[in-house]
Amino acid sequence: MTQLTQTSSALSETTSLTCGELLVQWLEYYGVETVFGIPGVHTVELYRGLPSTNIRHVTPRHEQGAGFMADGYYRASGKVGVCFIITGPGMTNIMTAMAQAMADSIPMLVISSVNKVKDTGSGEGHLHELHDQQGMVSKVALTSKTIWQPESLPTMIAEAFALFNGARPGPVHIQLPIDIIIADASHVAKPPKLNAAATGQADTNSLSLPQVTRSLPNPAQLDLIVQSLKTAKNPVILYGGGCVDVDHDAQRLAELIDAPTFLTINAKGLLLPGHPLSLGSNQSLAAGRAVITEADWVLAIGTELGETDYDVFFNGEFQINGTLVRIDCDAQQLQRPFRADIAVLSDAQMAISGLCSRLEHQALDHQALSRVNEAKQAILKDVTIDFAGQNALLKLIRDEVEDVIFVGDSTQPVYSGNLGFEALAPRKWFNSSTGFGTLGYGLPAAIGAMVGSNLPVVSLMGDGGIQFTIAELICAAELELPLIILLWNNQGYGEIRRYMEEGGLPVIGVNIKTPDFAPLAAGFGAGYRRITDKQQLLAALKTDTKGKQPIIYEIDEADDFLKEIAETVTYFS
Repeated sequence: MTQLTQTSSALSETTSLTCGELLVQWLEYYGVETVFGIPGVHTVELYRGLPSTNIRHVTPRHEQGAGFMADGYYRASGKVGVCFIITGPGMTNIMTAMAQAMADSIPMLVISSVNKVKDTGSGEGHLHELHDQQGMVSKVALTSKTIWQPESLPTMIAEAFALFNGARPGPVHIQLPIDIIIADASHVAKPPKLNAAATGQADTNSLSLPQVTRSLPNPAQLDLIVQSLKTAKNPVILYGGGCVDVDHDAQRLAELIDAPTFLTINAKGLLLPGHPLSLGSNQSLAAGRAVITEADWVLAIGTELGETDYDVFFNGEFQINGTLVRIDCDAQQLQRPFRADIAVLSDAQMAISGLCSRLEHQALDHQALSRVNEAKQAILKDVTIDFAGQNALLKLIRDEVEDVIFVGDSTQPVYSGNLGFEALAPRKWFNSSTGFGTLGYGLPAAIGAMVGSNLPVVSLMGDGGIQFTIAELICAAELELPLIILLWNNQGYGEIRRYMEEGGLPVIGVNIKTPDFAPLAAGFGAGYRRITDKQQLLAALKTDTKGKQPIIYEIDEADDFLKEIAETVTYFS
């Protein structure tokens, strides 16, 4: 028996409630339903209290996978993903996933162990010791804090959820020294609902926390926006991922203003496919960009106006020349990278609703329909057969599988879909090509999305990217998830290979050996299909989405069937 185990056993016999047990009670109080984690000797005591809660535990095969699962879990469900991570290597492993979540404003609660209080930062070579774990993790989190005594636990959990609900969200890290995890917490405030259940009445001595919400818009600022709109002749609306939970008012506002409307990658679905005012996510294409450049009034809501949404070809030509009105829950973001003429710090839903109520009797006519149609025709002239085929593939799946969610990596169908694909609802399309731009995201994030939503999910992966996190395939098999992994095989890092070739660079390191995915899938307990025909795909989807195992659909980049279906699907639909 190890010294850690001996200490744990001795303390569990003398304490009625450990700090680790209290932690999961508070997590349940805040609505946490799932924890992603890989138990280690430094975190096992976090698991002691889990059976007394309704919290589900999912075991990924790598801590980076845990972070990506928590990320996808939130994006699909709107529920905060939580990770239990060991000291040291566990934290260095998850930091890439935290950086992706930070870049895309995804709430994630990462709870880790750290060495004993007396050993933290000692430099004495203890197991999993880092020089400054908190300082390291703080660079990819909104905040990183240490619980030095059990009494701090309720407040720190409350602070985390206050950040998730009341500000621009992102990852939060809380670490507990391993001797604090097993410390006596029987005297510390318990979640109110648990006390009420035990005593039959609410415990007024328990910590009671108000709900934290984002800022409401200043009515005078909304009036100023409406006033500035009166002189506009060709306004444009830019909706970002910060609007993902906005209701029908998002579409209503576009119609009231009568403005061409663009959606960032994480805002897809706010306007239905084919909506007459929607130009989708084509703001990086020349014709779409021209609509924005020529606008004399631009309303940007819940978007950071970053290059992975507005300049995906990285030519630096995206410009805003008209009056810029910005609405965001992050005060700093209101002035970067484009300075706003009118800046409103506010929750997106409340600001949009307030503008709708002010404009409902204005009867504005900006001839938006003609501008949108003209831009669509210009965009269609530049659509290549490969681009059209990949979007046709995605739309076939979308229309065949009810409520399907697409979760993507950085791969060619994702790049095409980011521009041309239109989702039927918010939270149905997201990927890691935005923001931090990690590889390996698509498979574990899809698992998290399926766990969180209980809806069918398609993971869009390349043969290179999937090798980053292929081990998570067995996690999906273990969970009996009928996850579809649409694998785009271009024999290596195809996008980088093309970049090298076009730039006259030596082609080095990109023509990697690609696995034989059929036996690999079988070894992980997954199914496999080589997709070469439209009808084969549609028939497979009918059965495989109702099964109990993940399945790889491999499509070779050189196949002709995508070109054959390209003419059967309308681009703007």
